[in-house]
Amino acid sequence: MKTFPYADRLDSLPKQFFAELTANVQRVVNEGHDVINLGQGNPDRATPEHIVDRLKASAENPLNHRYSPFRGMTSFKEAVALFYKREYGVELDPSREVAILFGGKAGLVEIPQCLVNPGESVLVPDPGYPDYLSGVALADAEMKVMPLLEKNDFLPDYSQLSEEELEGSKLMFLNYPNNPTGAVATSAFFEETVKLAVAHDICVVHDFAYGAIGFEGKRPKSFLETEGAKDVGIEIYTLSKTYNMAGWRVGFAVGNESVIEAINLMQDHMYVSLFGAIQEAAVTALLGSQECVRDQLEIYEGRRHALIDGLKSIGWDVDAPAGSFFAWLKVPEGFTSMELSTLLLEKAHVAVAPGIGFGDHGEGYVRVGLLTSEERLQEAVKRIENLHLFDNRD
Repeated sequence: MKTFPYADRLDSLPKQFFAELTANVQRVVNEGHDVINLGQGNPDRATPEHIVDRLKASAENPLNHRYSPFRGMTSFKEAVALFYKREYGVELDPSREVAILFGGKAGLVEIPQCLVNPGESVLVPDPGYPDYLSGVALADAEMKVMPLLEKNDFLPDYSQLSEEELEGSKLMFLNYPNNPTGAVATSAFFEETVKLAVAHDICVVHDFAYGAIGFEGKRPKSFLETEGAKDVGIEIYTLSKTYNMAGWRVGFAVGNESVIEAINLMQDHMYVSLFGAIQEAAVTALLGSQECVRDQLEIYEGRRHALIDGLKSIGWDVDAPAGSFFAWLKVPEGFTSMELSTLLLEKAHVAVAPGIGFGDHGEGYVRVGLLTSEERLQEAVKRIENLHLFDNRD
């Protein structure tokens, strides 16, 4: 059978680091071991029943069996605007400042192709969500790294970017609450970001995937709450984490009118919008009872305590995340992130994600998901304790 060569754009895509991780976990499972998989980012709980019920009812409507409007249902975009007004006090024009997405990931990969020409630069956090790099590669653009360091609370230090880097960059990705570090952004940081974007004509794309998950009563801030934010950028929101709708592939972008139009224009040539029943269910999620969101946050709080308190009790010096459903744990002295993750999988049958998979500045950490029960997290702690990695602690 003839093998056809791939286009250059496919060869330029970054290696899917976590495909290998998933394969290794499956190998250990196939060997008959009970693996506690804390390396994934896939929500483990079911979509709330009232949202599923709306999908069922809407799926029976023959009107939803036809093509949906190219740019999404007006009712869904209006629900997005009402959601942002209720949650963040942000005014949005549903017709011009909201774009419906096939999941947040799709928007993040599309944006560089919409706004950046070959050879131009994109500012990307390191460590960061790997698919930012996919969009940069497909746009044939250059990546400029913004290190996220503990000493800066895992916020980029803009003073470390050169004038040349700033002037040559058309786009900046940010993500708070942050994957993988669990850090949150402050109002002052977002204000500084707006000033920088204005001064250097940079479009800011804030990935707000974990916007509903902030701990100890501290609500994560939307970038669009910042004065002037809509002038310089957009925010991408997904229903995957807030409402456990990861498999539904539904999200939206909100903010700067010209960027929203660019997304819509690209999607006009790629899709005919989402299945209408999913859009109607999304309306129910955004505008219906939010008790499910509050209940879920309480569950994540409990899991956070179970994991962090447990690891501290065995001598692992770790910090609790401020947001997201991830913990970012320092690797014990003498290990790389890959070495530790391999040891935990092979000897303790606990899967974690090595920090190096999120960028060079992720080395020295592993990412752990709060995506299993407190009991399983406690069992993971016991298994790690049995490796005696921390027996010589002071």
